[in-house]
Amino acid sequence: MMDNDFIYLDYNATTPVDQRVVDVMLPYFNNLFANSGSSHLLGLTVKESVEQSTEQIAKLISANTKEIIYTSGATEAVNLALKGIEKKEGKNHIITVKTEHKAVLDTCLHLEQQGFNITYLNVGKDGLINLDELEKQINDKTLMVCVMFVNNETGVIQPIKEIAEIARQKGCFVFCDATQAVGKIPVNVKDFGIDLMAFSAHKFYGPKGVGALYISSELKKNMNSQIHGGGQQFNLRSGTLNVLGIIGMGKAAEIAIEEMQKDAQYIKELRDLLENSLLKIPDTYINGDKNNRIFNTTNICFTGVNSEQMILRLGNICVSNGSACNAITSKPSHVLKAMGMNDLDALSSIRFSLGKFTTQSEIETAVEKIQKIVFQLRNV
Repeated sequence: MMDNDFIYLDYNATTPVDQRVVDVMLPYFNNLFANSGSSHLLGLTVKESVEQSTEQIAKLISANTKEIIYTSGATEAVNLALKGIEKKEGKNHIITVKTEHKAVLDTCLHLEQQGFNITYLNVGKDGLINLDELEKQINDKTLMVCVMFVNNETGVIQPIKEIAEIARQKGCFVFCDATQAVGKIPVNVKDFGIDLMAFSAHKFYGPKGVGALYISSELKKNMNSQIHGGGQQFNLRSGTLNVLGIIGMGKAAEIAIEEMQKDAQYIKELRDLLENSLLKIPDTYINGDKNNRIFNTTNICFTGVNSEQMILRLGNICVSNGSACNAITSKPSHVLKAMGMNDLDALSSIRFSLGKFTTQSEIETAVEKIQKIVFQLRNV
């Protein structure tokens, strides 16, 4: 797939668009360009294509098509979910986790300024929340429990189904940022008991600039729009639909349904090869739970090695020392800090995230170069 000199190991930041997705999108640039809200034949033709894509996206998460609201991406979906839900019977308490993505944490900070009470759950060294602690924090004012499915920095998978069972028993809604899960592992919103769920196309080989918020049919009446205008999408998100993006997202969803299991097995083997090779370097260790995590991600601490210096020396090898949203900062990762790591070790950690276009030769090249750089930096 990669026809340049880069070795890309940053798939959690974004993925290349699958060529099959590109091919499906192309006619909608200039031939099938009509507004899907138009009533003429061309508009109706495009609307039908959008509906077919929505069926694929809904199928990917086991929802129905009327429960999908398109957004510009997961961040907007998070904002709509958290800001759009109505206070119910005086309930103004939200429970979330200290290791959430900044899209959630910054939105919760805004809600605090609007009069909401926010509880930020701790995590253990493994990155997992304590379910007993969650249950203790729920009170009669708790409106929602907000926990991400897969952590974008460590790959740690939270026990969403168990979390949802606790929340529902207490009469709370469940919101899940599943940006790093959808398209990679099976996600069934009904089975997991999720009321609201954000996800984005560009994390599973679709185009950037399009995402979705799943809103359960039961919860729709409790949601308020954050963007007003023409009343599109059940009056929950006005604006002309991003037809190109939706077509691409639909095709990416279709491919994910068909190839998810095969891709997972292939990528895990490469992740394990990378991880086992790098852990042979002295004074290295994995951050987060080794078992409850997604197959494509490993976050490794190279003790005594500054991650920014390593990334600069890696040159054409693309890795990350945290979320792509915070790449311009030199602060230690809030995720790793919440897991109890000290600043020096947090600043010595690298996230490697692989994808279906990663090759074994790329892994072997990366390992060789990383081994040399760690030795050099430790001896400077």
